[in-house]
This record gives sequence, structure tokens and C-alpha cells, in this order.
Amino acid sequence: MRCFVAAELPEAVRVALVAWAPRDDALRVLDPESLHLTLAFLGERSDEEVAAVSALLGPLARPVRALSLGGVLWLPRGRPRVLAVEVADGDGALGAMQAGVVAALADAIGFRAEPRPFLAHATVARVRAHGRVSRDRRAAVEAASPPEAGTFAAPALTLLRSRLSPRGARYEPVARTEL
Repeated sequence: MRCFVAAELPEAVRVALVAWAPRDDALRVLDPESLHLTLAFLGERSDEEVAAVSALLGPLARPVRALSLGGVLWLPRGRPRVLAVEVADGDGALGAMQAGVVAALADAIGFRAEPRPFLAHATVARVRAHGRVSRDRRAAVEAASPPEAGTFAAPALTLLRSRLSPRGARYEPVARTEL
């Protein structure tokens, strides 16, 4: 099963981000229910590993209450494949929970974290397979501020299954713990 651990975003934030996302032929804007904060992408995992990860969520869950939307990000920077909005972690609670998730996954299933530092962000659109966003268009989107969402809390820590299709990935919760 292809899966990942994520912190959920409140519905109002997800809806505001999708409404803000630029409409462009080169971009496929995601559905609001697809927006989240990935803490650890696990890739393909066995049913036993998925059960072990599911059991970890409760003990790892911590309140994450000081989040806010930051700047616009094109990732990766050179030839972007996604348009995202950075999420600021006002009190460090999200970063601490992500570090705890990664450490617990390493112990439980031998997970190896990505070498780059954690960057909290919500992907709002993907560049289409044959699309390319010009530098001028990227600069214009970067200059537009994301929606104002104030300070918000992550409602849950969730293990999501990712099902790939020609229309994009669909995410299904496998296990969920409220924060």
C-alpha cells in the first residue's frame, strides 16, 4: 500500500487555498480534500507495516495550534512540478511532531527520512505532465499573497493511503487521531 503520514488542515483553510490557486492551463488545482501537510512519505508498505504505523498515531499526536499560511513556493525550484504555500509553525509544535513521527517510524518499520530539512507546506496545484509555467507566470503567482487564514490548528494526524490514477492521486484515511 502506498501511504504517508500527514497533519490535516482545517476545512476553511483548504477551501481558501483552492479558491486562491491560479487557474492556468499548465496547472491542475487539487481538490480541497486533497490538501494536507505531509510529515513522512512512506511509499509502498506491507499490511503489517501499515498496521504498525497506525498504532503509532495516538502516542505521537500532539496539539498543533499556531499554524499560519506563509509565502508561495514552486517546488522544486529549478523546474517546478508543484505550486505550494508554506505553512509557518509559530510555536514549533508541528516540527516537533514531525520529528517524533520520523523517529518512531525509523524504530517501528525502518523508515529513512529524506535528507533535506522538513518544510511545512500545502501543495495546491500540480504542473500538468506536458505543462510548463513560465518564469514570468511563476513570478506573478509568487507576488500574489496567499489567502489570509489567521492562526489555525491542525485537526488531526492521519495515515493516508495514496491511490494513483490518470486524474491525479486520491487519498483515503487508513488511521486518524484527533489533535
